[in-house]
Amino acid sequence: MPPEDFELVRRTSVQLHFEKGETILKQGASAHQLVFLHTGIVKFSYQVETGKNFIMTIVSGPKLLGGANLFFKETNIFSLVAMERCEVCLIDSKAIRSVAMKHAPYVFALCERTTEMFQHAIFNFISIAHKQVNGRIADILIYLWEHIYKSRPDDFILTRKELAEFAACSHENLINTLSRFNKEGIISLEGRKIVINDFNKLIEISKRG
Repeated sequence: MPPEDFELVRRTSVQLHFEKGETILKQGASAHQLVFLHTGIVKFSYQVETGKNFIMTIVSGPKLLGGANLFFKETNIFSLVAMERCEVCLIDSKAIRSVAMKHAPYVFALCERTTEMFQHAIFNFISIAHKQVNGRIADILIYLWEHIYKSRPDDFILTRKELAEFAACSHENLINTLSRFNKEGIISLEGRKIVINDFNKLIEISKRG
């Protein structure tokens, strides 16, 4: 990208931080910005007409977020919510479009990043569609450990509500399944913190579905 085009993007971008629980992008609001997550963890939350929330995926920085809104939607198709303190760069979508129209490799790279971002969300919904509760909860524990908390196990803490929304199951089913995994020694529950003791067993449960 030539310096003048990069300067356009830089000049129309803003650096912000969001505390835990704050909404970065709101579902249904006008889509004016992309988000680059420098540090922190966010959840992609989708609310259906009944008011029920589902977590599409959870990601950690550094990562480009919100690219699905760039060319296809005038409103945000999901909410982005900080799960801990996050440092982000909000990038003006008009500036990005202007640059993208002149640089095909940039468009390709942007689409590649967007596809990567949603890959795990797609796999999660496949799991929801074809697996029982045991398999779904095993899948999200595996995902969270491998992609979010493996390098920081002491932070492996999500509310039971968030875990249930991620696994698309009831709060009761989640509690019962975690309790059973705990009794079988697969995981340990230390308050809200989850410690994985037998990763291979989780993989086995995932495969059985």
